[in-house]
Amino acid sequence: MNHPRPLRRLGRRAFLENGTLVLAAASLSPVASLAAADAPSVRLGLVTDLHHADKPPGGSRHYRQTLNKLDEAARQFARDEPDFLVELGDLIDAADSVATEQRYLKTVNTAFAKICSQRHYVLGNHCVDTLTKAEFLGEVGQAKSYYSFDRGGFHFVVLDACFRSDGQPYQRKNFVWTDANIPPAELEWLAADLAATDKHVVVFAHQRLDVSNSHGVKNNAAVRKILEASGKVRAVFQGHSHRNDLNEIGGIHYCTLVAMVEGSGAENNGYSLLEAAADGTIRLTGFRQQDNYQWSRSPSVDAEPDP
Repeated sequence: MNHPRPLRRLGRRAFLENGTLVLAAASLSPVASLAAADAPSVRLGLVTDLHHADKPPGGSRHYRQTLNKLDEAARQFARDEPDFLVELGDLIDAADSVATEQRYLKTVNTAFAKICSQRHYVLGNHCVDTLTKAEFLGEVGQAKSYYSFDRGGFHFVVLDACFRSDGQPYQRKNFVWTDANIPPAELEWLAADLAATDKHVVVFAHQRLDVSNSHGVKNNAAVRKILEASGKVRAVFQGHSHRNDLNEIGGIHYCTLVAMVEGSGAENNGYSLLEAAADGTIRLTGFRQQDNYQWSRSPSVDAEPDP
């Protein structure tokens, strides 16, 4: 089987030669380690917005194709051997009953869990459209909806913005998806958590922390203030709006990844491999429709993707 073409868009220091990524004139495979001095201390797989459901397509969303797309990602990750996987929200789509939603979740998570024993799940609005947070987390085997952990030279933070403006958690169709918030208790926890680490920080979210439109967390300015004040956050990876996007605010890269559910056929798949080096360099290798990026420790030499 031919491997999927790994990169759709390349930074100015990268080009494709016979399907192989070349950086700084050194011939490298798409998932090869950086030079010895920049050897990645941690490698992880990223997927988002799978929206698995056993129902006909809705617009550009092809729900029943998610399992095949996930299978392709699984084969790629088997070659890359990431340390862990992160699913950035909306693993399932909305259902008309709890039983149906639980069936969707069990089906897709059974496939996802086979890829890697170490997994982290960000809650998306569709994850708790019909289920409660406890029901979703119980099925995937995760204790909390927001938390942090260390791996290599990095500190990783998982956020949960599935709260209404009044602080009530999303569950069982009790919310409007545009009313996404990170409540005061989580903000206090985040500030304390960042203050306690001396490592580079990467944050995972579902709803976006960099925009003020319907896809953004309503109080994201308060979240960004905490992230920026720490001086430790290198990047935020998020989903929700289903398209590639990148913003830099306050020295932090906000990278929005493409949705796996969008478009029909393998060519419309999207997933990525993130390599985080001990010196703070971050490289995202995108597959199929996912763009790729590299950010060095020094913002002045960060490589952005070509237009």
